[in-house]
Amino acid sequence: MRLSERAKAIKPSPTLAMDAKAKALKAAGEDIVNFGVGEPDFDTPDNIKEAAIKAIRDGFTKYTPVGGTDELKTAVTEKFRKDNNLIYEKDEIIVSCGAKHSLYNIAEALFGPGDEVIIPSPYWVTYPDQVILNDAAPVIVATDEQDSFTLRPELLKAKVSGKTKALILNSPSNPTGLAYDRKSLENIAEMAVKHDFYIISDEIYEKLTYEGFSHFSIASLGDEIKQRTIVVNGLSKSHAMTGWRVGFAAGPKDIIKAMTNIQSQSTSNPSSITQKASVEALTGPQDFIPKMVSEFDRRRKYMVERLNKIKGVSCIKPVGAFYAFPKVSFCYGKMLNGKSVNSSLDLSTYLLERAGVAVVPGMAFGDDRYIRLSYATSMENIKKGLDRIEDALSKLE
Repeated sequence: MRLSERAKAIKPSPTLAMDAKAKALKAAGEDIVNFGVGEPDFDTPDNIKEAAIKAIRDGFTKYTPVGGTDELKTAVTEKFRKDNNLIYEKDEIIVSCGAKHSLYNIAEALFGPGDEVIIPSPYWVTYPDQVILNDAAPVIVATDEQDSFTLRPELLKAKVSGKTKALILNSPSNPTGLAYDRKSLENIAEMAVKHDFYIISDEIYEKLTYEGFSHFSIASLGDEIKQRTIVVNGLSKSHAMTGWRVGFAAGPKDIIKAMTNIQSQSTSNPSSITQKASVEALTGPQDFIPKMVSEFDRRRKYMVERLNKIKGVSCIKPVGAFYAFPKVSFCYGKMLNGKSVNSSLDLSTYLLERAGVAVVPGMAFGDDRYIRLSYATSMENIKKGLDRIEDALSKLE
């Protein structure tokens, strides 16, 4: 069988691959602490579940409009108005089968041969591959821990060319948990307007912020940048709805129309039942979110403090999401149980197979000096897993 060149160029998601390997070991009876998973360990709130059950009982189980029901689009526009000071019409909104699907629709609608898409590193693993899948070229810009892993204007300026079609921003970020403040976004917006490229703003973690950090959407900085921005969001992280598969995007009408046409020939509409549940998620009680954030915050503080106490490890404190991104390159070139550790993949494999701890190698996110740990797991697991990591790294030779 001859696969397409496009298919051969794409690798499976390393985060999902590590999670699958950890779950397989656990299913085989191994005691595994999984820091690899990127989803809340909280259950979906009951009021959202009940809305889905009611939808089933009411027979709301047929096709809906491709880009989402009017009811859900209205709820999404109200969310943007209330949370982000952004005014959109319903024809500037599309609802898709997860935020990842929204991002892919954007890539399909905007990118093509000869286009360049700037992606700050560390990045979410999917961004470069979605660009490649649509025949464009990812242009990776390395950011530094000293700048809180945010893109400085001079770094961006050096990568902008006549081929630049878009910049992908993720704030708060997966994997670093860092985020852009208003001033940083103003600098980026100014350059996007000047050089006429799009901003794809992935804001899926906007509700999960700590220490008084306030999320700010770049699209709200003015009409010029709004017309060049497609905002992507969803309910997976904020409402513990990863398996429900619902995300949404807002942007210029012509782009949203193109995305809707593309979606009509791929998945068609998102699940009708999920859409009813999503209306309840957006319009019903929101008291679940601060409770979840408070617990994540408690775990965040503990994990970062513990990581920084491990000899050789350093970890910047995240202000959002539910990830820690410790620097572990001190151990490269050393030996662990007779094996040389020369990369984040080597270390991650060792920690999983010998210490029973699943992490994600930083190389998957574009920076091999780091590993990613999720604190979307119980405090008991966090303590046990960090004990194992500390013990494993103490055996370095």
